[in-house]
Amino acid sequence: MSRIGRKPVPVPANVKVSIDDATIHVEGPKGKLSFPFRREIRVRYDDAAKQILVERDNDERLSRALHGLTRSLIANMVQGVTEGYTKKLEIVGVGYQAQLRKANTIALQVGFANQIVMEAPPGVTVTVTDPTHITITGADKQKVGQFAAEVRKVRPPEPYKGKGIRYEGEVIRRKSGKAFGAK
Repeated sequence: MSRIGRKPVPVPANVKVSIDDATIHVEGPKGKLSFPFRREIRVRYDDAAKQILVERDNDERLSRALHGLTRSLIANMVQGVTEGYTKKLEIVGVGYQAQLRKANTIALQVGFANQIVMEAPPGVTVTVTDPTHITITGADKQKVGQFAAEVRKVRPPEPYKGKGIRYEGEVIRRKSGKAFGAK
């Protein structure tokens, strides 16, 4: 039995939930999200207790795997439409910086001949607090994390000087350079 899948997902008062066929729709102050779930899983909304219950039909391996996964994804949706998700990136390096172009488009100067221009997907907001800090926010956890990973991938931190784009608080394992001296 999936321990995570058995736990009901609590729904705050300002969130509306609707289930039709094999899709759940969650709407809150930060936006609206929907998720198509598999036929092996049943999702019910208990309006009296204000919670979402996830159940499975059988104990097959796939059903057990999908049980906990579906519950976690629905819990992420509920948290996303109420609180939202945020990823913060910092840019380290001499002359490395980010600029906010038009709405949700950033231009990165990270040691290449040209600026790298990246546009955020719909539902994701990008802000540049200062030239070395980028904040990515949105209701969909997957979209926020994916866009943050794409921005980081432009210039990942290198192990010698630590230059590049990193998540805030990320620890970069450093290497020493070539040893100088006699053998």
